[in-house]
Amino acid sequence: MFREDVLSGEYAIDDQGVITLPLAGEVRAGGKTLAQLRQDLQSLLGQEYVRDARISLEVAGYRPIYILGEVQRPGEYPYVEGMSVHGLVAKAGGFTYRANEHVVYVRHGRELDEKAYRLTSGAAVLPGDTVRVGERYF
Repeated sequence: MFREDVLSGEYAIDDQGVITLPLAGEVRAGGKTLAQLRQDLQSLLGQEYVRDARISLEVAGYRPIYILGEVQRPGEYPYVEGMSVHGLVAKAGGFTYRANEHVVYVRHGRELDEKAYRLTSGAAVLPGDTVRVGERYF
């Protein structure tokens, strides 16, 4: 926060999507855009503590994404904003010769169930996703 050193700093969002800030306490941040979170914080702090609160937010880092199955180098990769499944497969060295290149299975964040998706050029991945490339049937 501008001109409020006690409130300025780096703060992490926990596994439940909550951020804990001085004066504001626990604030739900998960699932919100930076603009939505900024608006919430300005309203919250402006009600009781800081008049005309000017808040600057930026993402310092994202949770990694994982790719498993029929790719050359399965494993953990850093998330890059706007990354697609094709981009993730490329980072993992491409498909193996046994890969089903038409369908991938994605588990979003902490969800337990994975869902099958037809692989299109624009299929996006999000921070914390696990992508599994299955085998094709000969």
